[in-house]
Amino acid sequence: MPVDPIPEGFATITAHLCCDGCAQAIDFYKNAFGAQELCRHLTPAGKIMHATLRIGSSVFMLNDDFPEMCAGVSASPRPLARSPVTIHLYVEDTDAVMQAAADAGARVTMPAQDMFWGARYGRVRDPFGHEWSVGTQIKDMSSQEMEDAARHAFDH
Repeated sequence: MPVDPIPEGFATITAHLCCDGCAQAIDFYKNAFGAQELCRHLTPAGKIMHATLRIGSSVFMLNDDFPEMCAGVSASPRPLARSPVTIHLYVEDTDAVMQAAADAGARVTMPAQDMFWGARYGRVRDPFGHEWSVGTQIKDMSSQEMEDAARHAFDH
């Protein structure tokens, strides 16, 4: 029987986060975003070499930082530095999720607001340095409506 090249439950693009303190990150994602832990594999020393979580319909992977395996360079973002990557999370209620994330220890970097592209949208930085945007689609817009709204937004 042929093996499916994409494991069941995964998308063709799947986030894989490196966290300095992966066990704490897993707890944070459970509390902040309602993540469900699907698996956790430890090294003999007890560090997480691989974990898989699900938020809603999306699966993502994470692991502890292993700078000793990366020529001494840390692969996890530093909590006070800004990551160049943002993970977007679609939710039913942006404000509630932003509040849960803040209550769990995230720093709100952009309070939730209604945006010109038809979404309620905000941003947080988690305690492990990862950037998250949180959004709820509140208005369906055609391509032309979105272009007009963008032009108006950037003209001011």
